Amino acid sequence: MPVWFWKKEMLDIAYFLFSKKIQGTHNNEGRFLGKSGIYRINMSRGFTLVEVLVVIAIISILVGILLPALRSAKERARTVVCLSNLRQLFIACRTYINSNNGSYPIAYYSRKRDDGFYLYAWDFTTIITGSGRKVVPGILWEGQTNPEIHQCPSFKGAHNWMDDPYTGYNYNTSYIGHGEGEYVQRPALVTQVGHPAKCALFGDGQYAAGANKFMRAPFPNYGDQTFSGRWAGTQGYRHLGCTNVVYCDGHAKTVRERYTENANGASNVAKGTGFLSPDNSAYSTE
Repeated sequence: MPVWFWKKEMLDIAYFLFSKKIQGTHNNEGRFLGKSGIYRINMSRGFTLVEVLVVIAIISILVGILLPALRSAKERARTVVCLSNLRQLFIACRTYINSNNGSYPIAYYSRKRDDGFYLYAWDFTTIITGSGRKVVPGILWEGQTNPEIHQCPSFKGAHNWMDDPYTGYNYNTSYIGHGEGEYVQRPALVTQVGHPAKCALFGDGQYAAGANKFMRAPFPNYGDQTFSGRWAGTQGYRHLGCTNVVYCDGHAKTVRERYTENANGASNVAKGTGFLSPDNSAYSTE
């Protein structure tokens, strides 16, 4: 018989046992005849152990059916929030570009100043002085933002970069942001992105040790040809087996395809993480 039939019969029995409201037919002995004609329950006595166990079994089955659906719905809600965060990162990036002669923000660099050591990064800047550390909004924000935007709601791990208060997203460092330790240090210009709709800008960053904030292409390119450890710049597929990405044209989407091959070995790629393409096509500005 179809599953819906048994669900209906189980609900009929549970309803009768708890409410005693009879909607079936009765025989002369005071027994209830269910709608399917296969259940008879004596109304003149209390619940038996078997009846209680049947109700418990029905409830357990219903819980087993409903809980996965509820978890899935909750994760879909987190996915929507995550996509919204990524779009806000894109808007901030466009604002930065308009204020800086068409240049993307640099991914990271450091400076020694009179009052301490400044470690600048695209999302947060850490200032280290004799009295301790201070974290302020990073290069992307030019000093002001709501820092919680940087927290992916589905990422529960800790940061692994200085004292960042929120984490979960990474920035295309291989082709866009570059940085102080890269073969090419200056960030890309917006005019250098040949196919903005295909070039990833920000996404769900994650690798074996937690979050990562520097997105890496799986294979070397001119800009980061000296970098090793590409498995540390992978994406986290934490949204029901998918990962979220916002591209250089501003559209954000959920990506299911996951790839592990890279120049430093697929075996180093952590479970549930990976690259957006089997080559550099999802990251390249060309």
